[in-house]
Amino acid sequence: MNYTLHQLQIFLKISQLKSITKASEELHLTQPAVSIQLKNFQDQFPIPLTEVVGRKLYVTEFGEEIALAAEKILNEVYDINYKTLAFQGELSGRLKISVVSTGKYVMPYFLSDFIKEHPGLELNIDVTNKLRVIESLELNQVDFALVSVLPEKLKVNKVELMDNRLFYVASNNRNLSKKLTKKQLFEEVPLIYREEGSATRNAMETFITKNQFSIRKKIELTSNEAVKQAVIADLGCSIMPLIGIKNQLKNKELQVIPVKGLPISTTWNLIWLTSKKLSPAASAYLNFITSEKERIIKERFDWFIDY
Repeated sequence: MNYTLHQLQIFLKISQLKSITKASEELHLTQPAVSIQLKNFQDQFPIPLTEVVGRKLYVTEFGEEIALAAEKILNEVYDINYKTLAFQGELSGRLKISVVSTGKYVMPYFLSDFIKEHPGLELNIDVTNKLRVIESLELNQVDFALVSVLPEKLKVNKVELMDNRLFYVASNNRNLSKKLTKKQLFEEVPLIYREEGSATRNAMETFITKNQFSIRKKIELTSNEAVKQAVIADLGCSIMPLIGIKNQLKNKELQVIPVKGLPISTTWNLIWLTSKKLSPAASAYLNFITSEKERIIKERFDWFIDY
């Protein structure tokens, strides 16, 4: 057999996600490239690793066994690399962080200097919705998670990073009459929602319920970027995190509409399981973020603080 580490990595990702398309996205490869590598890998076994039923990909029982073996092999390879760096006096290992989608405007700035200081570290960031973030934390798949709402059923430790403020946002091309009441803004103007499970959506729905608004025109999109583009295109208005619209405000593509009761304020928290034994890399990062967060906020987010 002549399978490569690259093929093992690809097959493991396919087995985890049950999708060639999703695997190609996570591995930053084209779908044809992943399909070819899967075929080349499959050709080395007389028993099917996967099967497609009704357009859905399934991993066979034999394939699951091979995936487990692939994971062990890849972990051993990573350990070899880490031990080599450790003997050279460098901090090594993998740092895995799951981030809610709007957190992608925050988390990279709290990682940049640390990764530059420790080039031997591998960084894995999964940007997804709140439900998936909490699930990955609960299953011990990540070291840390970045959330704006703390999970209710998990025992976690936290470091508060910075404020998260949500405003009513409209396209700069939309002329909203100053005579419109708060109730009219929500009931007569189309409102754009994030998907179920989003912390932004939960905050928005809590505000709407509290004010007893009856939403008639509703659009639902599955990412903060999609919502932002829809608002810019003037499909409707939305409640959005200020942190994600800096450039659009500067370029006058979006405008913040003053609404009584807004902004909604929460806090970005870096959290980890209380029961988790942190790796040397994770412990080093925790020390870094605790001592450096105020400097990072001042240097990177002065516009946000002063808004």
